[in-house]
Amino acid sequence: NNMKNTKFARILRRLLGDEAGATMMEYVILAVMIAAAVTAAAIYFGNSTKNQMKVASEAMVGNTKQAEVSAESSRDINETDTASAHTSAKRFSDPTDELQSAK
Repeated sequence: NNMKNTKFARILRRLLGDEAGATMMEYVILAVMIAAAVTAAAIYFGNSTKNQMKVASEAMVGNTKQAEVSAESSRDINETDTASAHTSAKRFSDPTDELQSAK
């Protein structure tokens, strides 16, 4: 009976029974995952968004010829980035291809 009321036992019960720390850790992990997803999206779509804003701003000020040139350039860049992303995604989806090409 004395063991249950010792200071150490009370601290141990409080630590083992308190789930607030575990819940907070879940929120931290969730926040880190969201931050990683936002960062990845910014990396993959950043140049595309920047180019589209450039096209829109040129069109709004009346530089339609320059906007058309920028739009064509942006389209080419997007196609190149898309092909690169597909290659990377395929490499991660089928790791056996990497093993076979290494042989």
